[in-house]
Amino acid sequence: MLGAVRQLSRNSALVVKRNRPGTFKTVTSTPSRLQPPRFYSSTGTSQKTCPHRSPNIRVSAVMTAGCRLTAGSHRWMRVGAVLRGQTDLLTPTSRPFIIQDRMFGNRASGAGFSGEDGGDSAGSGGEESGGDGGVPYNGPQMTALTPMMVPEVFPNVPLIAVSRNPVFPRFIKIIEVRMIFSISCSNESDVVESLDAIYSTGTFVQIHEMQDLGDKLRMIVMGHRRIRITKQLEVEPEETATSPEWSESEAESQPKPQRRKAKRSRKDQPGALTEQLEDKVCNPLPSSDILMVEVDNVQHEQFTVTEEVKSVLQMMQAGQRVVDNPIYLSDMGAALTGAESHELQDVLEEINIPKRLYKALSLLKKEYELSKLQQRLGREVEEKIKQTHRKYLLQEQLKIIKKELGLEKEDKEAIEEKFRERLKERTVPQHIMDVINEELNKLGLLDNHSSEFNVTRNYLEWLTSMPWGTNSEENLKLERAKEVLEEDHYGMDDVKKRILEFIAVSQLRGSTQGKILCFYGPPGVGKTSIARSIARALNRQYFRFSVGGMTDVAEIKGHRRTYVGAMPGKIIQCLKKTKTENPLVLIDEVDKIGRGYQGDPSSALLELLDPEQNANFLDHYLDVPVDLSKVLFICTANVIDTIPEPLRDRMEMINVSGYVAQEKLAIAERYLVPQLRSLCGLTEEKASLSSDALSLLIKQYCRESGVRNLQKQVEKVFRKVAFSIVSGEQATVTVTPDNLQDYVGKPIFTVDRMYNVTPPGVVMGLAWTAMGGSTLFIETSLRRPSGGGDSKGEGSLEVTGQLGDVMKESAKIASTFARTFLMTKEPENLFLVNSHLHLHVPEGATPKDGPSAGCTIVTALLSLATNQPVRQNVAMTGEVSLTGKILPVGGIKEKTIAARRAGVTCIILPAENRKDFSDLQDYITQGLEVHFVDHYSQIYPIAFPQTQS
Repeated sequence: MLGAVRQLSRNSALVVKRNRPGTFKTVTSTPSRLQPPRFYSSTGTSQKTCPHRSPNIRVSAVMTAGCRLTAGSHRWMRVGAVLRGQTDLLTPTSRPFIIQDRMFGNRASGAGFSGEDGGDSAGSGGEESGGDGGVPYNGPQMTALTPMMVPEVFPNVPLIAVSRNPVFPRFIKIIEVRMIFSISCSNESDVVESLDAIYSTGTFVQIHEMQDLGDKLRMIVMGHRRIRITKQLEVEPEETATSPEWSESEAESQPKPQRRKAKRSRKDQPGALTEQLEDKVCNPLPSSDILMVEVDNVQHEQFTVTEEVKSVLQMMQAGQRVVDNPIYLSDMGAALTGAESHELQDVLEEINIPKRLYKALSLLKKEYELSKLQQRLGREVEEKIKQTHRKYLLQEQLKIIKKELGLEKEDKEAIEEKFRERLKERTVPQHIMDVINEELNKLGLLDNHSSEFNVTRNYLEWLTSMPWGTNSEENLKLERAKEVLEEDHYGMDDVKKRILEFIAVSQLRGSTQGKILCFYGPPGVGKTSIARSIARALNRQYFRFSVGGMTDVAEIKGHRRTYVGAMPGKIIQCLKKTKTENPLVLIDEVDKIGRGYQGDPSSALLELLDPEQNANFLDHYLDVPVDLSKVLFICTANVIDTIPEPLRDRMEMINVSGYVAQEKLAIAERYLVPQLRSLCGLTEEKASLSSDALSLLIKQYCRESGVRNLQKQVEKVFRKVAFSIVSGEQATVTVTPDNLQDYVGKPIFTVDRMYNVTPPGVVMGLAWTAMGGSTLFIETSLRRPSGGGDSKGEGSLEVTGQLGDVMKESAKIASTFARTFLMTKEPENLFLVNSHLHLHVPEGATPKDGPSAGCTIVTALLSLATNQPVRQNVAMTGEVSLTGKILPVGGIKEKTIAARRAGVTCIILPAENRKDFSDLQDYITQGLEVHFVDHYSQIYPIAFPQTQS
């Protein structure tokens, strides 16, 4: 198609729009022996290959006037008069013609037919012009400057497909035809498959100019009138007498057309044209495919101009009239808008003039409203930009004025002066000052908007914010420190004594030194709160951070500065926040520290908590040594088993044990009740909690080692008291043991012990847990009796109660020793040897482990074998060896407190735990009968006094 279109120079065409999606394909009736088409006609778009486009894609068709294309010998044959002129649109090997005829008009007479709705247009005649030699021709001739006169009737025209807006009559438009093998960025396909893919109404256009762009032709066309397609024409190739191969020599061998002068009348011009077309055949062209259609002119419906319109036109001066023809007026209104293609095609197809004018008016109104909106938005944006620009100019002018007056310096100078001002009153080490000066010089060479400038500035912010040489004045008075510690906490004598020793050493030395302490014990005993009191007693700044669940080493040692958003570690942040070199840093939950792919934070704590290394602690962000030797580190933990051994070796371990009932009562009366009463908005006159009610609350609701649950229960009481006062039920409330259940509900612990009287085979032991100490009963029973003499030595022991491996081994050792010991006491008693026994530790849902129940298990087995109950109100603890030796255990204070809480009056402990028992307060040991033993033979007479009698 492109080869044929390249012949269309100053000729006429028709524009039609496509109305259905699908793949375009040139429709031709060429026989099957012909080769497939090499060119396609337009820039249409397929809905399948380009789904984002509108499905109603329109295709334009260009119908060339004066040409009839026939197929023969795979060539195009042009029928018509030979026009004088040459074109170089194609290369010499492929251009279809060299000599081109121009016709369809008479320069002398100017007769012709053109225009919308069959309107006439006649041009004045001119002088005839002569030309060079060529083929004789009797018809009228035209020069290249002569305007083309388009005939009124031209039924057969080819199509050129376009995919954009339609061409309206009397308007000029640029259309393009591309090569069939060229691939556009939008994957458009421009081959028309059938007439169903295009609109039936188009525009008959005249081609004014063509430009060859290599892979496409660009044409400037002018619309003349509306045309409707009636049917498709079949174009058959015809054989020619010339060689099938086209060459440039053959084109040059053709006789040149002779320019001659001729005149003809207007009425005989179409007949002469037809006669010449039948007599003359132009040079053969290369084969191609083109869609030929037969068309009819579109006839408009009758319309009348109303009197109102006539009066308006008469009132207007001639120069003010844009157009008097309503047909052209509607087309012009639609063509000047930026409406959608389907809306413009709707105007093009409308034959009712008033409806067409209404549609064009609708498009113009829509365009007008859109234009007003764009103008309004443009004004708002422009106004905003002006304000921003004005503010920027004023700020820059203000900076210049202040700079000239000496009131303000440039940004870099101000930043450098700010950093140096920070360091004036600080004692900065020389190696730190060298780094700061180097970074300041680097900052002065960087651009303010560069990323390196911000990195360097943040680095200097941290370096200059560190408390170099700044220390808080410590309190070295023992009386003041003791007063503060007693004011905030009750008991905890070991912790208070250690802090007072630290103050005494610092007072003698005249200087303070950092230490690393670790408080471990059950939750709720005040490990974290005592650290805050220590900081207040020493007059040090307090900083706390938790390492529970921490898996990133950068939280301790900081990030590298090369990372975006890098920050120093917690310790450097602590020094910046406290603004001193000797704060008290509490590292909470060190036993719950995590470990991930970012590293092991516990290993990073080794350098931090080592007194020999933390004087030159190196943070990854600061990358300069920082002295932490004056910092007092206090760590807290619930258990010490999960703390890594190298880290535990660097800390001084201090046990913070749980509280007994007397201590809890004192803590509640001194601290909890006044604090929580004030927190709930109550006064002592409106709400009071008696000591008996507190004792009952501790005994039946709060048996844990700490006081956190006691605090919750007391707060619950005061909340309900506040509600009753506000609701008007009572004016004042006094909580007593009688009405305590009205505020805290039913008791949780109704009995102190499982067995008030222990039967044979049951013995009370003592255990230690993370929540404190507790009593533990060991139960034994006969699972299957002895089978007689044949089954001697086949006894067994089954253990239950969710016991750990250590406790299971301890039960086996105790069973073996019990057999041996029973043989020494009662040689004839073979109960433990032949019987199948069952040992159970109650509360099976609670995991239990440890060796401290060894002596208790031995006592329970001996009680079952001798069928004698042990002494009432006795409890024991201690690991037993295979030979009966009693080994020491831990948690003596917690176990003693649990024994007192259960009403035990006699306790049996290993002899090596005498030192731990002697450290207990008198109110804990008062009224207890304690026996220290180192072999089980000493326990037997205490547990079974009736055997001695």
